[in-house]
Amino acid sequence: MAHTSSPAPAPSPARRPVAGLLLAAGGGRRLGGRPKALLDFRGRPLVENAARVLREGGCDPVHIVLGAAAGAVRERADLAAYETAENPDWARGMGSSLRVGLASLAGTGAGAALVSLVDQPGIGTAAVARVIAAYERGADLVAAAYGGRRGHPVLFGARRWEAVAAGAAGDRGARAYLEENEADLTLVECADVAEPYDIDTPRDLFRLASPGAARADEGR
Repeated sequence: MAHTSSPAPAPSPARRPVAGLLLAAGGGRRLGGRPKALLDFRGRPLVENAARVLREGGCDPVHIVLGAAAGAVRERADLAAYETAENPDWARGMGSSLRVGLASLAGTGAGAALVSLVDQPGIGTAAVARVIAAYERGADLVAAAYGGRRGHPVLFGARRWEAVAAGAAGDRGARAYLEENEADLTLVECADVAEPYDIDTPRDLFRLASPGAARADEGR
């Protein structure tokens, strides 16, 4: 059973830095083929906001996995402060992007990878910082939780990357690995500082104009 984090002593200076890994390769099939990385958010491509959140939340370096319309994303978005990797098999699902992203982190010296999704603008720096804080207290498999339910971002210690990549398939990403290793998982409650909604369909686009807003029919 996953356990919930609690206050602990100050972080150890021996812990290696956390790399941010942003999965931004999706083609937005349910959005009519509009790549999610290029959706407008406060006048800029959505990918810029997601990458900034990782950096400001405490991740360094930050790597971004691109896929659909990768050339257009590089042209329109200011990603100069980040490393990018391209997933030619992005249409095969999130698992392929996770593998590309973890491979790109080899040699960075990072002690962990914090994985975030480009289409969740309701998750900000506070949630990222809380997950990193759990790692700094000694955990190496951590996920944000919302009302006790696992969500993003998710952090994997470097020793786990090979196994995570091996099990990543389709749109399940690391779900199978997390389920198999639930006993090791530290959940960090973030419902008070973030909202884990996705921008998946045209009905969700209103959230880009008003982050945190609720649908009139939500909850019915």
